[in-house]
Amino acid sequence: MVTHVSESHGDERGTLLGFVEAQRGAIRRTLLGLTEEQAASRPTAGELSLSGLAKHVAETELNWLRMAQQQPNEKVRTQETWGDSFRLVDDETVPQVLAFWDGVAAETEKFIRSAPDLGATFPLPEAPWFPQGEVVSLRWFLVHLVEEIARHAGHADIIRESLDGKTAFELIADSRK
Repeated sequence: MVTHVSESHGDERGTLLGFVEAQRGAIRRTLLGLTEEQAASRPTAGELSLSGLAKHVAETELNWLRMAQQQPNEKVRTQETWGDSFRLVDDETVPQVLAFWDGVAAETEKFIRSAPDLGATFPLPEAPWFPQGEVVSLRWFLVHLVEEIARHAGHADIIRESLDGKTAFELIADSRK
């Protein structure tokens, strides 16, 4: 989705956080004007829904934030509950998911703004998809959030357009009304 992110006058943290926020906005806009049922629908051949994508990306950001903070993740998923990160369960609603994501986003910004150096590192957990003993920087963490959220924003664009034909450009215009 095309939006402009200002450079924040050479402030690397602000610029990177701006790109993360722009991608969050891309996903959030795909939910504009939809009912809970529409947001949960799966109009493509896959199993993704807009509400599920929002929940997944919010939980993914929290997971990466907790890794960067080197703290346990209170929303850690198991193999059995992994699918629940892609759909709303029990009494969850889109506004609740977005409020949760707002809290995660605020915590991410506070953590990054308070870090002494974006070059500070943290270890990646042991997993078959990570190199053993790998460490990454907070800078890498922010760029990875852009990558992760942007990937799902593209999915969300396709799902929204499949639902009612609304494109990213129309949703940007609608969000500014």
